[in-house]
Amino acid sequence: MKEWLNDAVFYEIYPQSFCDSNADGIGDFNGIISKLDYIKNLGFNAIWLNPCYTSPFMDAGYDVEDYYTIAPRYGTNEDAKKLFNKVHELGMHIILDLVPGHTSDKCKWFKESCKAEKNKYSGRYIWTDCAWVDLQNVSGISGSLRGISDRDGSCGVNFFSTQPALNYGFAEPTESWQCSVDSDDAVSTRKEIINIIKFWLKLGCDGFRVDMAGSLVKNDTGQKETIKLWQKIFSELGEEFSDAVFVSEWGEPEKALEAGFDMDFMLHFGSTHYMDLFRTDKPYFSKKADGDASLFFYTYMRNREQLGYKGYMCIPSGNHDMMRIGRFLDYEELKIAYAFLMSMPGVPFIYYGDEIGMDHVDGLVSVEGGYDRTGSRSPMHWDNSANAGFSSAPAEMLYIPQCLNNGRTTVEEQKNDESSLLNELKKQIDIRHKYPALKAGAALEPVFVEKGAYPIIYKRSYKEQSILVIVNPSDEQHEYVSLSGSVIYEYNGAPSISGDKMIIPPRSASYILMDN
Repeated sequence: MKEWLNDAVFYEIYPQSFCDSNADGIGDFNGIISKLDYIKNLGFNAIWLNPCYTSPFMDAGYDVEDYYTIAPRYGTNEDAKKLFNKVHELGMHIILDLVPGHTSDKCKWFKESCKAEKNKYSGRYIWTDCAWVDLQNVSGISGSLRGISDRDGSCGVNFFSTQPALNYGFAEPTESWQCSVDSDDAVSTRKEIINIIKFWLKLGCDGFRVDMAGSLVKNDTGQKETIKLWQKIFSELGEEFSDAVFVSEWGEPEKALEAGFDMDFMLHFGSTHYMDLFRTDKPYFSKKADGDASLFFYTYMRNREQLGYKGYMCIPSGNHDMMRIGRFLDYEELKIAYAFLMSMPGVPFIYYGDEIGMDHVDGLVSVEGGYDRTGSRSPMHWDNSANAGFSSAPAEMLYIPQCLNNGRTTVEEQKNDESSLLNELKKQIDIRHKYPALKAGAALEPVFVEKGAYPIIYKRSYKEQSILVIVNPSDEQHEYVSLSGSVIYEYNGAPSISGDKMIIPPRSASYILMDN
């Protein structure tokens, strides 16, 4: 386990929408560098940067054209190195987004692969051996490209039709055009991905969040061969890169951590019940108190028991693929939800703008493949100047239109308000850093988590230190058995003692350092 992860709190930056330094309406690396002190002062000590490689941006950069070159809209490779160095000077870490499952159809590899004459890229993608043969019933393949070149065959795509699937082989080949996982073509793809990883690690990044990490090997029942593939990749990185951190977008921690990842996300897909907490018509953290956190905790604890201490599970506030959390919860509810995020095991992630409760922007025309996700990718609200301080470009040039409602809040406003969501989150992060029992690797014991019930109570422990976390989003006070200790954090009032009962205030959260 990488030691620094135990105290890590991540901030996700969608570079297009964070800060524009050159007035072209699109965020860039120099803009990010100008805001590093802001990120550091909030208590974040790690950054996840969404894809920033050269791309035609049909899928916001998740369609990579050249893995070795920064997209000119963001800067240059030297600017990336400058960013990495500035992050490290501030005592922080930064991971990039790796997209290993597919490229853009504009990628040089794919253009070469399309040629009728056999070359070293012919097997880099998944092709049938006849243009009349489509890719059907292939797990991980969502469609195919046909009639696009002189090559006789159809090429599988992972997601959009502009994203041809890279070839890591088939766990169980059933057709002549399906190669095995140890074929020359599959091994060549794996080695190229390793070269890409090493290139950026040598330039100074600290690791990667890996897109669709569980999707690489096709027809892989139980994903056993994909697990072996990642184990080979990590083993081939060697001692030189043993400190590099890898976070998987897998959503199945028992598989991701066996594969060798340091962390896996509890996400909005799969059976994690993450959505039960923040993003349903009845989120648990709503003051209406009609939600349920029990299935989430059941799944979470089951995964912990299966995993032991192989790695971490990460609970994000949201990301670029989800509707913003601010659409479902108001500021008070968000403060309580963040008290939960900052006191759970694993490594917390906060999506840019969630620290000020930015809302989802409705009714936008899709930008760069965002479709219904576009509204969660609007530019950051920094201050009350033009374009909320994001860019000095004309408003019509902005990457995505901003939220124009009169209630729009900004970083500047919230920094000057001691009771703001921004400052409450800052307090919570500070407490997490101070107490070992609240960090990523400390133990978790549910104390009171019942179906449809409020509050949730759990204990975090490390060595001799134990902290009781009480989270009550409901609009009513509740009682629990009295426990002795000192309050180290409280929002909306700490529990009071009445006889042998602890009275828990409505809409409150508290951390109690327990007496030994």
